[in-house]
Amino acid sequence: MIQTSTRCAGIDVGKAWLDVAIAGEAACARMGNDPAGIQALVDWLTERGVERVGLEASGGYERAAAQRLRAAGMDVRLFQPMQVKAFARFSLRRAKTDPLDAALIAQCTALAKAEAPQAWSQELEALAERLRALEQIEEDLIRAKTRREGFRLADLKARQDEEIKRLKALRRAELKALLAEVDALPEQAKRLELLLSIPGVGPRTALAMLLLMPELGELTREQAASLAGLAPFDDRSGKRVGQQHIQGGRGRLRTSLYAAALPAAFRWNTALVSLYKRLTANGKSHKVALVACARKLIVFANTVLQRQTPWKTDLAKT
Repeated sequence: MIQTSTRCAGIDVGKAWLDVAIAGEAACARMGNDPAGIQALVDWLTERGVERVGLEASGGYERAAAQRLRAAGMDVRLFQPMQVKAFARFSLRRAKTDPLDAALIAQCTALAKAEAPQAWSQELEALAERLRALEQIEEDLIRAKTRREGFRLADLKARQDEEIKRLKALRRAELKALLAEVDALPEQAKRLELLLSIPGVGPRTALAMLLLMPELGELTREQAASLAGLAPFDDRSGKRVGQQHIQGGRGRLRTSLYAAALPAAFRWNTALVSLYKRLTANGKSHKVALVACARKLIVFANTVLQRQTPWKTDLAKT
C-alpha cells in the first residue's frame, strides 16, 4: 500500500450515527445517519477539503451516506469489516470506540492504493436495490421449498404450495419490472442487449452482471475474474503445494454466474461445453470445471462490452 497526499477521512457507520475522522488529524465529528445528518456530513467534509472517504460495510446502513458522498464528487472506498479488523491488529489497536474506529478507517483510506473510480450512478444504485429485492424473493422461495419437504400433513404441504406459487409470481413480476426499468435507460439497455447475446446468459444473469459489476467493459480479463471472486489463487508455502482456490470478490455476482454456468456448460454455450468436457476429461472435478466455466462467462461479458459488439464465436478464444 502507498501513502497518499490526498486528504482522506473515515466514517464509522451505525444505524443511528455516523462518526467521522480525518486521517492524521484530531478533527472528528458525529452526525445522524439520516438525510439531514448526511448533508451535514457532506458539508463538514467539503469545508475541510476531503477528497477521499472510506466506510466500512455495515449491513446496508452505509448505503445512503455512500450515495450522497459520491454525488458530491468524493472518491468513496467501501471496506470489508475483515480489512479494517486486520489493519487494527497490524496497528496493535485494542481500544474500541466509534471515534477510534472512524480514525482507523481514515488511516486505511489514506493507505489504500490508488485505483480507478468505481463505475457508479444514482440510476444504477436504484436498480441495484431492486435487484437486491429480487434476490431476497428468490431466497424466500428456496426456504419455502425446503420447508415444504419437511411436512407430511397434506394441509401444511398445500399451504406451502400456495406460498411457493405466490413467490414465483412475485419473482416474475419483479424481474419483468426491473427489465422494463433497464430498457428505459438507453445506455444500460444497450449493455444489457450485448450481455444477452452471449449463449447461456439469460435476463437474470445479465442483470446481475450489469448491476453488480458496472465496471465491466473497462477491465482486463484478470481483473474481471478477480472482482467476481472467480480467479484462482495459489496456496503454497515452503515445500507444501496446496490446491488453488477462489475467494473474496462480489459474492452475489459469483452466485449468479455459478448458477448460469451449469446449463451453459451442459447445453447452451458450445465454447463452455467444450471447456467443461476437456477439463473433466483431464481429471478436474465437476466443481472445478464449473468454476472455470463461470470465470469464462464473466470474461466473455467483459469482452463483448469492451468491443461493443454482440457475441461471436471467436470470443470463445478470449
